Amino acid sequence: MEKSPRISFYDQISRNKWKSFFLIVIIFLVFILIGYIITLVADPSYFFFIMIAAIIISIIYVLASYYNSDKIALASVKAVPAPQAQFSQYHDTVEGLCLASGLPKPKLYVMQNSGINAFASGRDPNHSVICVTTGALQKLNKQELEGVLGHEMSHIASYDIRFMTLVAVMVGMIAIISELFLRSMWFRGGDRDDRGNGILILIGIILAILAPIAVQLVQLAISRKREYVADASAVKFIRSPTGLINALKKISAEQAPEKQNISKAVAPLFISDPFRKRIENILSTHPPLQKRIEILERM
Repeated sequence: MEKSPRISFYDQISRNKWKSFFLIVIIFLVFILIGYIITLVADPSYFFFIMIAAIIISIIYVLASYYNSDKIALASVKAVPAPQAQFSQYHDTVEGLCLASGLPKPKLYVMQNSGINAFASGRDPNHSVICVTTGALQKLNKQELEGVLGHEMSHIASYDIRFMTLVAVMVGMIAIISELFLRSMWFRGGDRDDRGNGILILIGIILAILAPIAVQLVQLAISRKREYVADASAVKFIRSPTGLINALKKISAEQAPEKQNISKAVAPLFISDPFRKRIENILSTHPPLQKRIEILERM
């Protein structure tokens, strides 16, 4: 059987970053398209009111989350600070990765959970945190823990929280614009001017219903691409995929607990989906573990 060609982690990082950028362009084009349709159907002044309201509401909401992302994430999983005296290997590993990556040391936390998992949060490297589960600290050896922490440091280095915040702003604007447009059509149902534009109005209504769903699917696709980027960047920091491969294998072999003390809102932050199902699909926040392992094994 012919061996699969080797993959350069530089190529993997570049390829997935371009795919993420392309997906953001799709969201932007949907935003322009729905705005254009609303302009044709509605009064232009009314359209600008919708656009301005949507932008203001979504930016205020997302920025509040953005500047408090680390606090929200830590509070939601009841994480506590990890003292260096008690978690020396955890601290030493992160300090080594900081030297390799040139990043400042994030604040380190631990959460009570028997599963192997970890996440990073914070708006930039100077305001970042890493949190690991007690299960990860107990079940992973030094090399495997380094792989997991390297993955999380990669999210910090790539400004993924900032990147995903931008995506969330755009998705939020489309959702709000669609909602306001649909409500306006309901209240203007008897307007005579609308009767001559029946087909156009119908197109606008269909687009307003489908656009938020479509961009949320794109948002999930971007989330999956960022996981591939973080895997490849971890290999760049550590210069070996072995630790991360073995850690992902251990995660894959675990049975996800029926009850989780994790909010679904922060689940996309984790290295693996805490609520993982047997079959990953377009609604998954993470790519399949087996596929991630196969890619890493070719690096």
